[in-house]
This record gives sequence, structure tokens and C-alpha cells, in this order.
Amino acid sequence: MSGLVLRLAGPLQSWGERSAFLLDRDTAPFPTRSAMIGMFAAAEGVHRHDTAALERYEDLEFTVRVDRPGTRLVDYHTAGGGRPKDETAATSGGSNKGAAVITHRHYLADAVFVVAVTGPDTTTDRIARALHEPYWAPYLGRRSCVPDEPFLLRTRAADPTTELLHHVPLSPDPARPTPHDGTVPVAFLREGPPLSAQDEADVVTVQDVPRSFDPRGRRHDRRRLHRTVEHLPARLATSPHTLHHRLIDYATKEAA
Repeated sequence: MSGLVLRLAGPLQSWGERSAFLLDRDTAPFPTRSAMIGMFAAAEGVHRHDTAALERYEDLEFTVRVDRPGTRLVDYHTAGGGRPKDETAATSGGSNKGAAVITHRHYLADAVFVVAVTGPDTTTDRIARALHEPYWAPYLGRRSCVPDEPFLLRTRAADPTTELLHHVPLSPDPARPTPHDGTVPVAFLREGPPLSAQDEADVVTVQDVPRSFDPRGRRHDRRRLHRTVEHLPARLATSPHTLHHRLIDYATKEAA
């Protein structure tokens, strides 16, 4: 077992929790399992209707480090207006709406997450190759949300969760408390329980395990997440002026 380390950062991100297309399109406060698997499947050229292909990702385990939670933003969005009826948005019955579709779309602005992806070597190596040369480009929940660089920090980490705890530079967050006793508190979301019985965790249930991405029948199952606050070494904290250089140094060490 080994894994990848990904850094999800950009001007906007949006991690929808609902499979149905609703007029109010929300976002989770962290990257969902559905979005991550969708990103990998898109990079590998898996089509939405190929439900059986999702089995290849079932052995993956995700750990999310919340470097910066971002600020929620809501966009008033219209689509399909000012055109003949047959060029407006389609309905489920095979017709067209005949008018603009108005939605409110939620985003996280200026958020940063670092994600450890652990799984069988054959699976994570295949995903790493696909992310280097993607069939469809990765995005942060919606196609308009382009990721910053560096995006793929490690393609073969022996223990990617340990990388998050001890090695990956920490993006600055003005709301984070000042380092104390040589450590800084950072929020984590784990699919497994806390590392030790002494660690306190909030357990949250989310419905984001994808069973089908088919637009005609999206389906998701539930999973439990353990939300903790870990005290990371203060040496991981960076200033805005040195962050990019330190990330590049970290990412290029693997190649060296």
C-alpha cells in the first residue's frame, strides 16, 4: 500500500453533496469522496455511464488536511436564456424548458486542502499516470474551478498521511491561532478512526460514496468521517512569500 498527495487550491472550489440537479446547488466544506473519484475517473477517461468501472476505486482511502477552509460565496447563475426553445436546457422528459434556468451555486473561495490518497500500488500508480496526462483535465468540483499548481505533490508516498502530518508545507490561514509550544492546530477529516484512543473526534455522516455517475440515475451511499484537530510542527507553516517555493521544493524532491 502506498499513495498520492494532492493539493487542492484555487480561486474557487465547489464540492456538491447532492446528486440531483437542484436550483440551489450547495457545496460541502471539504472535498467529497465522490468528487475525488470523479476526478480520477475523468483523468483515466472513464465515461459517466460506466458504473462498473467505479469498483476500481473502492480500495482507496482519503485523508483531508484543511489548510484553509475558505469563504463561502453564492453565485446567481443563469443558463439557456435568450434562445429558441429547442436550444434551451433539456428536461427529464426529453423536451426543452423554453426559458433560462436560474440557479444559486455555492463555492468556497480561496480554500486549500491537502489530500492523502492511500491504496494498492497498482491503483495509485495508475491514477498518478492518468493525472500526469489526463484524458479530461482535473477540476475542483466544477469545470470552471481550475486547480493551482503544484497540484500533484507526490505520486508514490509510502505513507501519504504521514506526509500530511510531518512534511507537506502548510498554507497560511489568517484565522489560524499563533503557533504555541512549537505546534499549530490544523483540522483533519479521516475515513478511519483517530490514531489513538486519546484523540477526540467528531463523527459526521456524509452521502458521497459514488455508485453511479450516470446523469439519468446518479446514486451515492453514506460513509462516516472522523473530524479531528492535529497539532502539526510549526516548521510546516509558511508565509505567502515563501509558500510556492517550498511547495515546489517538496514536490521535486520525489523526482530527485
